[in-house]
Amino acid sequence: MAVVALITTVGVVAGLCDRFGWPTPLVLVVVGAAVSLVPGVPSVSLDPELVLNALLPPLLYATTARTSLFDFRHNKASIVLLSVVLVVFSTVVVGWVAWLLVPGVALAAALALGAVVAPPDAVAAAALGRRLGLPRRVATLLEQESLVNDAAALIALSVALSALTASPSPFQVAGSFLWAVAGAVLVGGAVAAVLAVVRARLRDPVLDTLLSFVAPYLAFLPAEALEASGVLATVMTGLTLAHLSPRVQTASARVTEAVTWRTIGFVLENGVFLLIGTQLPGLLAGAADSGLGAGRIAAVCAGVLAATIVARAVFVFGVAGILSAGTPAMRRAAWSPAVAGLVSWAGMRGVVTLAAALLLPEDLADREVLLLAAFTVVVGSLLVQGSTLPWLVRRVGLPPPDPAEDALQAAEIGDAANAAGLTRLAELTTGGEPEGLVERLRDRSIARSDAAWERLGRPLADQETPSNTYARLRMEMLAAERDVVVQARDAGTAPAEVLASALSAIDVEESLLDRYQELENRDRDRALAPRPREAPCDHLRDAPPGEPGAASACEDCLREGTTWVHLRTCLTCGHVGCCDSSPRRHSRVHFEAVGHPVVASAEPNEVWRWCWVDSELG
Repeated sequence: MAVVALITTVGVVAGLCDRFGWPTPLVLVVVGAAVSLVPGVPSVSLDPELVLNALLPPLLYATTARTSLFDFRHNKASIVLLSVVLVVFSTVVVGWVAWLLVPGVALAAALALGAVVAPPDAVAAAALGRRLGLPRRVATLLEQESLVNDAAALIALSVALSALTASPSPFQVAGSFLWAVAGAVLVGGAVAAVLAVVRARLRDPVLDTLLSFVAPYLAFLPAEALEASGVLATVMTGLTLAHLSPRVQTASARVTEAVTWRTIGFVLENGVFLLIGTQLPGLLAGAADSGLGAGRIAAVCAGVLAATIVARAVFVFGVAGILSAGTPAMRRAAWSPAVAGLVSWAGMRGVVTLAAALLLPEDLADREVLLLAAFTVVVGSLLVQGSTLPWLVRRVGLPPPDPAEDALQAAEIGDAANAAGLTRLAELTTGGEPEGLVERLRDRSIARSDAAWERLGRPLADQETPSNTYARLRMEMLAAERDVVVQARDAGTAPAEVLASALSAIDVEESLLDRYQELENRDRDRALAPRPREAPCDHLRDAPPGEPGAASACEDCLREGTTWVHLRTCLTCGHVGCCDSSPRRHSRVHFEAVGHPVVASAEPNEVWRWCWVDSELG
């Protein structure tokens, strides 16, 4: 019953937040705290072992599915700085402040609290980053940092807890850290290699998805048993499997896994925020039983929260300043003040911090106060930083991910993929294929490539492109086909298995059309106008820049009485022709007739150019 109530609450709150544009994580924390204070509602106590061993692995695995291994390698220096050095710095600074504020607390215990609150949470970073549309570089840094910093923080916590009863030497600490990293890489890599081999032999998407359910635990639990970092092992396995996925998984398995993990990630990510809020009554009751007064407890909580925020800001801006004053290579890697500001302020803490705090020994002096301080950091960072982050994003002026640039790159990649597919088709055809089959294959490949280009230009709400028309008409056809199958089912005129198969085939095709429309509808009311690029070939470098929106009609279409979708201007002679999605493709016909190599988009606000000869964008 409790699980049903949690999932229902998460769904309702997330739906309302999506409807009104509220930040879902913050609202869920507030709702959890409010519900927990209602008389008669049973208290909820987080089990740290459950969180760290059961919830954390799938949360990390779900996040790695959205993370690029290439970006992870490219940002390795930043990841080390933010995930390791910053964690140590925050542990020391926060621990020192807690040691000053809590009378009689052991320095090791204060450092343990510093380690607990040091790592920002992967779930919070990913959730708020997607909601706010953070600049891609900032969002990437935050997600990649939060995938690794839990490992560094848990190692620091282990060292601090050991120091309560012993005095580990620097060599022991360094050895433990090196083995935690090396062991995690070995375990995670080995698990990923074995699972990749198994996946390459699976053709059932259900079995493949089932394998993905156990993958994070197969990495996490053995690594922890070997006293390596289960967090790093899980991240290593997830990143590697995601990178190998196009080569070892079938298309249906990838689609099934993506949808399944999207659902799992939604429930877990939002559920943990709700659980964070429910911890408030128990923590308040425990702190009230301590010997410290309410004023001292408030000072400790506020001081630890302030130290956590300030330590991150000082470190991030300090590193940015050092890199800016260093060698040319360091300056190229330096963060701008705007990026540094967003990275430093977006350090929200999450459920891992609370779970790690519960690992503090039961007999530790003023344990309840330290737990409340950790809770204050979690909730305070979500409410203070999370609620002001939208303002800061607008204030610094960094552009969010550009849908137009994304659409242009997707079109460019789709064009290259289409060319490769057509080349392969030409290699395989023998001339003995059924009549019209090769043309159907060519048309299907070209249509998918053209659909990507159709997303550029005027707002989609102002026009109906050929792909839109196809989707609209095909949806109506599929609805009629489904009615026939449903009528046969209701009349019992065919076996259930046959009807289920027929209905499934219709559903699969409609789901593909739904997905295509979903991609378009995000920006139907705005023009997707990409920014100019650096010219990658001589034809583009030698051609003039062109003027966006300089033409209003396809000359040849007007003469022939046909219609067009988008317009292109030849930069050699000024000829205006229609794009490849248009029925007559006059821009391409012009190039093939006279050989003028470069055209520019003639759509409003667009300034990109295309080289027919080298198939390059500029």
